[in-house]
Amino acid sequence: MQRHYFAIVALCLCSCWLGCTSSQAPNTAAGTGGSTSSGGGGPVPSFSLAWSEYPSWSIFGVAHEMGLIDGDEGKLGTIEEKHNVDIVLKEAGYDSCLNMFTSKNCDAVCMTNMDALIVSPSRDGVAILPTSTSNGADACLVVGIDSVEDLKTHKVYGLKGTVSEYCFARCLEEIGKADGKEYPLSDFQFTNQDPGAAAVAMAQKQGTHQAIMVWNPFVLQTLKDRPDSKVLFDSSQIPGEIVDMVVLGRDVLEQPGAEDFAHAIIDAFYAMNLELAKPESGDQALVELGRKFSNLELEEMKTVVKQTQFYKNAQEGLALMQGDAFKETMKTVEGFCIEQGLVESPQYGFGTESGKQLLFDASYIENLE
Repeated sequence: MQRHYFAIVALCLCSCWLGCTSSQAPNTAAGTGGSTSSGGGGPVPSFSLAWSEYPSWSIFGVAHEMGLIDGDEGKLGTIEEKHNVDIVLKEAGYDSCLNMFTSKNCDAVCMTNMDALIVSPSRDGVAILPTSTSNGADACLVVGIDSVEDLKTHKVYGLKGTVSEYCFARCLEEIGKADGKEYPLSDFQFTNQDPGAAAVAMAQKQGTHQAIMVWNPFVLQTLKDRPDSKVLFDSSQIPGEIVDMVVLGRDVLEQPGAEDFAHAIIDAFYAMNLELAKPESGDQALVELGRKFSNLELEEMKTVVKQTQFYKNAQEGLALMQGDAFKETMKTVEGFCIEQGLVESPQYGFGTESGKQLLFDASYIENLE
């Protein structure tokens, strides 16, 4: 169940709700930068998007189910026809998606702002679309621990060098500001372990696991399986810092039709958000999602959506991408990554700055027709 090393269970709404016959999103190994033919016989440029199963990224799989995108090579959904571009969807585990991107085996990828920074020395990228932010979906769960001071005497199990460790360190900073103290990461025993194994160990009441740092659905499932566990702190203390995004290769943007590809991705994402917000189908969508998402029920799924807040429309996406707060966030993310040895000296910027390995460029949202 992955946003880093694990894949969150698929968002795959049932065919009766979606009104189509296809049962799953494609997992194709098609190449990139090709072309197909439109109904009129003209060439249609083809590009690929690699995505892993996480709420705001699985939307692209649902868009395939609904016919907005046909993720198979050579076939077009309604939004692809609108933008005259063929989008090939490549579903894989998160790490595999990142590897596809750095090896140029896909044209665009779904990843976090932190990982976009980490992989940027391997391939220049342009972040065109923020899809969601963690607002409680990443949490430190504890049993028998009542304070941050108590936490120092226990190992905290989570994935090192990921957004989990970033969230842990940043929450400690914010708690320290409120307490008038300093809680450096080095004072805590953050111990590397994948979130699935850590969550299972706590749920099974293993004495070694009194503290874990995990994300949904592990957070909600552990709280459900282990009633005496609780959230000591979570990502709601650092809103807007852990951002899920779509990033395109800079080299891709030099190809004919690349801007149409970018616009089609953004258009599909916002169109799906409109579908999920419909009063007559929203609850049913969450029920179907919950069946795949760690067997969570409707009310729990409502919590998931609150804790993984989507940037549902252009206004919300632009507010993040063009705001000063996000620029400050990236300075914080950069500092953490350098301190942890995840990247040496990343070159990133905003808008259309030149000479940067990574750009956060809101113009593709602004120019969406």
